[in-house]
Amino acid sequence: MDMCLHATDYAYTVRRFLSGLSWLCALCAVGLGIAHAVSTNGQFSAFLVGASGIFGLGLSVATLVHRTSRVVSAITLISIGSILAAQHVHTMETSLSQRMSEELLYGVSQLVLALGLIYVVRSRWGSRTQQVTADGLIVGIGAWLISWVVLVRPSIASSTASVLTTSRGVTVALAVLVVFLLALLVFSDSAPSPASAMLGLAVGLNIVAVVLRAISNRGDSPINITTVQAPLVMAVALTGAGLLHASSRQITSPGVQRISPPLMTRLISTTSALLIPVVIVSLTDPDGTQDRIVRTASVAVLAVAAMARIIQSVRANSRTQSQLIRNALTDSLTGLPNRILMLEHIDEAVQHSWQSGHLPTVLFIDVDRFKNINDSLGHSTGDDVLTHVARRLLAAIPEGATVGRIAGDEFVVLDPSTQSSTQSVLLAERVLDAFRDPVPTSEGDMFVTASIGVAYAPKGVMLTADELMRHADTAMYRAKDAGRNCIALFDDSMIDTVTKRLEVETALYRALERNELLLVHQPIVDVELGVVVGFEALMRWNRGDGDVVPPNEFIPIAEETGTIVPLGSWAINDALQQLRRWIDTSVVSPSTTMSVNVSPRQLHDPQFVTVVSDALRQSGVAPDQLWLEVTESVMITEPTQALQSLQRLNALGVRIAIDDFGTGYSSLSLLQQFPIQCIKIDRAFVQNIEREAGTRSIVKTIIAMASTLNADIVAEGVEDAQQMSILADMKCQRVQGYFISKPVAVEDVPSAVAKIEESDLWSRPFKK
Repeated sequence: MDMCLHATDYAYTVRRFLSGLSWLCALCAVGLGIAHAVSTNGQFSAFLVGASGIFGLGLSVATLVHRTSRVVSAITLISIGSILAAQHVHTMETSLSQRMSEELLYGVSQLVLALGLIYVVRSRWGSRTQQVTADGLIVGIGAWLISWVVLVRPSIASSTASVLTTSRGVTVALAVLVVFLLALLVFSDSAPSPASAMLGLAVGLNIVAVVLRAISNRGDSPINITTVQAPLVMAVALTGAGLLHASSRQITSPGVQRISPPLMTRLISTTSALLIPVVIVSLTDPDGTQDRIVRTASVAVLAVAAMARIIQSVRANSRTQSQLIRNALTDSLTGLPNRILMLEHIDEAVQHSWQSGHLPTVLFIDVDRFKNINDSLGHSTGDDVLTHVARRLLAAIPEGATVGRIAGDEFVVLDPSTQSSTQSVLLAERVLDAFRDPVPTSEGDMFVTASIGVAYAPKGVMLTADELMRHADTAMYRAKDAGRNCIALFDDSMIDTVTKRLEVETALYRALERNELLLVHQPIVDVELGVVVGFEALMRWNRGDGDVVPPNEFIPIAEETGTIVPLGSWAINDALQQLRRWIDTSVVSPSTTMSVNVSPRQLHDPQFVTVVSDALRQSGVAPDQLWLEVTESVMITEPTQALQSLQRLNALGVRIAIDDFGTGYSSLSLLQQFPIQCIKIDRAFVQNIEREAGTRSIVKTIIAMASTLNADIVAEGVEDAQQMSILADMKCQRVQGYFISKPVAVEDVPSAVAKIEESDLWSRPFKK
């Protein structure tokens, strides 16, 4: 294992060294080219020899160390070898055969270079070259037209050796082909690697050398031989530097895609390739029929390429625009219309209904408890469920109706052809039936239900599309409140309910800071001793405008919105502070307890145990004097999380009570698992304890079970002496209710306690 690691580290070190060396060689290439340009030796100077040495080193390393593609190595060897051989031939006597040999070697170099670029382009781009072919063709044809007017045609006109002139023209034409292929690589959306950048620059310098050489061969513009050869010296050395870099092994592999394609480079290049040739052709007169034909044909091909590029751009623009519109108006998962498009369909149906007499129906469909599917089985399974729901809705609706997905698990159905509320409800029942069969998923079959709100546009009432969808949404929430998996038809009273709920929800966020909330306390009495042994703290909300909001209205909203967490923390702190004051002023005994109701949202709060601990420490109340009351549903819906929180609280010394026992659906096994120290008998049993023998049997069973679990027992809702007497006979330890005391304000607690404990109820048998 260690040997493998050492080998890996060694290979990494070697690659880093060679990559660094390649950049040093690239700098040397620039220096060698400049030095050669200013030298007086136009033959095999030391600078050209140095460039050849760098190339030889790079080729050897690429072949033996980097394992670069053999095709790439062969192409560079033949191309550079041909250039060096041409330079060697140039040093000999300038006979026609030698000049032909030199030109042939240059032509071979350009041909091999073109073939190599074709190979690299196909390897890196594959079939995607069509994306930039038109741009590359424009650049290539533009370069050819410039070359013909500036280089090839003047050479033909001034030369007497037609074969040699033709060879030079072919070399220029091959160089133009190289320009076209190089443009394809430059325009690609693959980010260039260091090796590809160096080799591409070497190709560009080679083209510069070909152009300078062609200008020199014209005879009318003599250029120093060292100036012509300087780009070749740099090209040879840069080729070696590129092969020396470690990235040369991936020269034929698809590169890393750029974040943004080189659009500006393509735009500038293609614009220049269109304008410059046109300007040159316009400013120069054709020299004979041959020149006119070549110019005309070249301009025609350039125009066709430009037209093809424009058509390609327009079509690509159109496709992109269509895709953007489709993405903006449809759901990416199901392909159904989204909220924006559905509102357009609904608006069209409402507008058309004034002429047709139809009553367009909108169904707002929400998948019940979909969050549980995502949380327990993952979003992939959730997406499977939504996809199947979309298919079933499409199959269930009549012809002419539309289905849309407007949010995570919310769908909308529009039927513009319904003519009565009865047809609207029948449509909803048909959709609800689509959920009867189980939904197949990767996790197995599962049953999914939905709550459906129904709204239609009545005659004579002008509704907007948004209002009609909002009505259906409101009705859907009524279906949720009714127990889910059902249908609710919208009526105007729902608006008042929703408006009031929204008003209460908004005001509840500010109620705590405005000091609108307060606690009242209902005494809990020991039946045998006749003394107050505890209190239950109950929250009340008196709004600033004098309006009193009942607890059964704002507590559910607080639990749903999460504001119950800060409200519950405040209630625990305030209740314990009050208990501390009553104990310190001898209103109650030092062992008196305080009961506070706790919601499931509080138990799920990771800071809840800390809140309780801090409240106990700040008030100085012993932990066993705090009773936290939870409902049976907590043990069923989230048993694991609830159990962990309750166990941590119980470890602090806090005692746990089950509130409203007997009305839920808890099992004895769950009851045994939880740290329960008190059971509170629900008022529904206490109210019927006088009249129904069955109720008395249930209460006896609950009391016996509490005794077996070694838990205290408290009966809630005692309203008369007869109920008190029956409970006392059953050995119920503690009671609370209106018969003893209503919930009282903080300032009235001392007098209420004194009145209870001084009552003669405890000195005689209870009588009705």
